[in-house]
Amino acid sequence: MEFKQFLPSDPLKPYIRHYYIFKSDADSTFEDVVFPSGDMEVIFNLGNGSWESLVNNSFKKTPKIELWGQITKPLAIRSTGKHAMLGIKFYTHSASYFFNDQMGVFNDSITDLRDVIGGSADVLHQKLLETEGEQKRIDLLEAFLLKRLINHEKKTFHINKVADILNSILKDASGSNITYIASRHNITTRYLQRLLHQHTGLSPKSYDKINRFQQSLKMISKNEEPFTNIAYACGYFDQSHFIRDFKSFTGLTPSSYLDNLTPVNQLLFP
Repeated sequence: MEFKQFLPSDPLKPYIRHYYIFKSDADSTFEDVVFPSGDMEVIFNLGNGSWESLVNNSFKKTPKIELWGQITKPLAIRSTGKHAMLGIKFYTHSASYFFNDQMGVFNDSITDLRDVIGGSADVLHQKLLETEGEQKRIDLLEAFLLKRLINHEKKTFHINKVADILNSILKDASGSNITYIASRHNITTRYLQRLLHQHTGLSPKSYDKINRFQQSLKMISKNEEPFTNIAYACGYFDQSHFIRDFKSFTGLTPSSYLDNLTPVNQLLFP
């Protein structure tokens, strides 16, 4: 397996966390679990393999062009065959710049991008299949994204406000601070909640919880600190609070996670 990340060009740096390429030449089947990241993604499948996700206790094949909504709980996936995947990882708020729908409708699901934006997704997918070279493929993605960004300029004011709210929540997610943030933007706390869910798919509380979880996941994967230190470093009240939240996002305790590192997670946290 191979996983490589690529930074976006300057015009897209405020919107795209990174692009990535995932390749697997092993013609085999394996199962894995995807954890909440706080970000939405688009994935173009360019290989012959197939992916399935667990839906209502049975595995269903995912589309060739996947729009991943916010994942708020562990999602089981199954891989078969050889893969070549090209992905776009947005910032928490920034997928909303490129799509017309409210982001919350995509939560905990993998949607066919063609059903969301129409034939332009098919055209881009075909061009990516016909193009050789990693950078040339990324250039195609960037041209596509820049065009959509220009067409959605009217959304900029509200989404910039969401980005500012998320930054403030990272500093302090307490209820009193949420009230203060809403007051600073001349909106009610209820409207703040609705604004965040519309443009990120998350509530302030769930955004804060996922962010803490992701911090802890990186620290656990390095296996350099005891769990108590990780719990306090990531803002948990105590170790039991940390373990409870970690299990809700992974289905595992931190120690079980370390004992059962999966192929994909080993690539993401080397």
